[in-house]
Amino acid sequence: MTETRFLSKTDKYGITTTFGVVVMLLLFMASCGKDNKEVVEVTFDPENTYTMKATDVTSLISDSGITRYRLNAKEWLVFGKAEDPYWYFPEGIYVEKFDTLFQTEASIKADTAYHWDKKGLWKLIGNVEVESLQGENFQTSLLYWDQKEEKIYSDQYIRIEQEDKIITGIGFESNQDMTKYKIFNSQGTFPVNNTTPDSSRVNTAVADTTVVEVAKADSIKND
Repeated sequence: MTETRFLSKTDKYGITTTFGVVVMLLLFMASCGKDNKEVVEVTFDPENTYTMKATDVTSLISDSGITRYRLNAKEWLVFGKAEDPYWYFPEGIYVEKFDTLFQTEASIKADTAYHWDKKGLWKLIGNVEVESLQGENFQTSLLYWDQKEEKIYSDQYIRIEQEDKIITGIGFESNQDMTKYKIFNSQGTFPVNNTTPDSSRVNTAVADTTVVEVAKADSIKND
């Protein structure tokens, strides 16, 4: 009987002790869970928090079912939750346009680029360089490409190198193929073998007016 009572007493205390430990563990876990929840809470800024990141990007882009462009970028960030969703290329971008035989016929590059999908607008910044369909080279520090309006424009210094001459000015507007364009506040035309402005060489009238229209303007559309 003594042994039986001893075992009974031991079981009773054992159950009580185990129950107490379980309750303490549950309370401790609940407390820790609450603390962790407070730590991970952060403010989400959709305008400055990207929803996708890609590196060493090479992408082929189709137009009417035909591959027309190839895009290369070291880093591509997508801000898909922003009020006006946009793409950001912080380390530059290079785009080639192909002909029907997949030969490069035009290209564009810049140090930094933005693209707003809803607007159909590209903004290219820093050492922007364009090789056009006609073989002309365009250089500027800022360029906009409005795909909906099918035009390219800038309000910054522009340098256009043709086969035999260089044209410079402040402000520029063109069709998106860059085959017909206007230069605002033209600084003149210089022979390609002497790019240094010289009063004896400056020709303020552009020879080929069917391609280039020199115009004055107080301002140019900017975003």
